[in-house]
Amino acid sequence: MQEGGFRRAVVDDTIRAKGGGPVDISAYAGRLIVLEGTDGVGRSTQIALLREWLETLGYGVIRTGLSRGRLASEGLRRAKRGTTLGQRTLDLFYATDFGDRLENEILPALRAGFIVLTDRYVYSVMARSIVRGIDRDWLSDLYRFAPEPHAVLFLKIAIPNLVPRVLARGGFDYWESGMDFLGESDLYHSFVTYQTRLLKVFEQLSETCGFRVIDANRGVGDVFRDLRDNILRVLSDTSPGGERP
Repeated sequence: MQEGGFRRAVVDDTIRAKGGGPVDISAYAGRLIVLEGTDGVGRSTQIALLREWLETLGYGVIRTGLSRGRLASEGLRRAKRGTTLGQRTLDLFYATDFGDRLENEILPALRAGFIVLTDRYVYSVMARSIVRGIDRDWLSDLYRFAPEPHAVLFLKIAIPNLVPRVLARGGFDYWESGMDFLGESDLYHSFVTYQTRLLKVFEQLSETCGFRVIDANRGVGDVFRDLRDNILRVLSDTSPGGERP
C-alpha cells in the first residue's frame, strides 16, 4: 500500500485514536509486534532479520520506531542536541510523535493486514522517564490511548554484556548514560548506574505488562530463533494477507 493510501485511510473514524482509552485493534487483520530493550541490545539487527523472514513468508510488513514520525521527529532531534529541555516537555514531544505515527502509520497498516514491527514502544519512553523521577501514573495517563500490542518481546541483557556492544558501535551516548540528570563526571560510571536503574524498571514493566522475555546475552542467531518462534505463535491464527484460515 502506498503511503498516500495510509493518509487517506486515517479520515475513517474507526481507526482514529480518540484519547479516552486504549485504541481497540482486536478487529484488525494485522498484528502489532514490539521489540523492547535498551540501546545496544540488538533491536535494529533483529527487526531487519524479522522483516526479511516475514516477507519471505508472504506477509506485508512495515517498520516504525521512536521519534520517526513526520510531525515531531525533527523537533525531538533538535531538543536532544541541547541539555536544557525539561523531562516533561520531552515526554510530551515523544507522546506527540507516537500519536502521529499511531494515526498515520500503525493503525492504517494494521487495518490493511500488515504486520507492524516497532523498534520500541511507549514502554521505553516510560522507563526512561520513570528513572528520571517522572510519576508513573502521569505517564500511564499520557499514553492511555496506546493500543495493547499483540506481543512485546523484551530483549533482556546483563550490563557486563551490554557495555562491549555499546563500545563496539561507537561508545556511550549522553542520554543513554543518564548524564543529563545523574550528575556524574565519569561517563562509564554514569552509563552503568543509569542502565542498571533502567533495566530494573524494564523488569517491573515486564511483569505488569506481560512482556515475553528473550535472553539477549546470546548470539544474534539464537536470539532471532527465539523471536521467530514467539512471532509464529502470535501469527498462528493469521495467514499471509491478513486472512484467517
